Amino acid sequence: MAKFDQAEGLRRMLELPRLRVLTFMSALPPEERNGTLINLAASFVRNGKNTLMVDAKSTSSTLSAWLNLKSDQTLLEVARHQRTMDAVIKEVSPGLSVTKVANIIPKSLGLPQSGYRELSKVFDLAANRSDMVVVDCELNSDDSFILSSLDDSEMLIQVSTDPASITNAYGLIKRLNNRLGRRTYNIVVSGATEEQAQRVFFNLSLTARRYLAVELNFVGYVPEDMYLKRATELGRAVVDAFPLSKAANAFVRMADKLLSSASGRFQLDAIPALGNHLGAHLEY
Repeated sequence: MAKFDQAEGLRRMLELPRLRVLTFMSALPPEERNGTLINLAASFVRNGKNTLMVDAKSTSSTLSAWLNLKSDQTLLEVARHQRTMDAVIKEVSPGLSVTKVANIIPKSLGLPQSGYRELSKVFDLAANRSDMVVVDCELNSDDSFILSSLDDSEMLIQVSTDPASITNAYGLIKRLNNRLGRRTYNIVVSGATEEQAQRVFFNLSLTARRYLAVELNFVGYVPEDMYLKRATELGRAVVDAFPLSKAANAFVRMADKLLSSASGRFQLDAIPALGNHLGAHLEY
């Protein structure tokens, strides 16, 4: 089994450019999480990238629920040969679509081991249909992903200025590091000014480097913006509804940065030494 898993990992690394699949995880409430993911995906579309959003969560208030995806519009249905790929992918707007991995928790999928491999293959096929794939994901109880394909993806973690959110984000990084080994994680700070976002990132990055030997990349921040809330109320992406707003500009900058490097590696921003070490708020 180990040899097969290694071969599968190598195959995915060769077939899927790493930047094509972006796994999104958040330490924020569902509304803020979903809004950030949708607006970021819409910003990729504005960059000319055909983008697929994949709901890989099993909890309520998920991305697919927000976008009214039907219960049988899942990749699991394709893996079971009960639906076609076209039937389970819903177009949200030109260039932007959504699907879901499954509607039940992983342990209840009812698949043999070969079925889980088939589900990962179905995901790979869906990913190959788009220029960019953004996966809304969470860790299982054993700190694994619902799809092994996601182990090799680029990862983006959302955090806010709230101390509990920062602690949760660090805990998420620690869990990922314990299972996947040392790698780089991308960070976006929501609901903050630029100075606040830099401070949060500096402290989180310093702690991750000191206690986990993990490097973090600052992708950007999303400011508090009435136009973001108004766009959400209208059921639209802020980059489309209010393209000149501060929030829209923030999402465009993030998308540009994430797409700027074909290798999926980003240079660390120069972060000033802002002090206020995060260690006092975290448990190791």
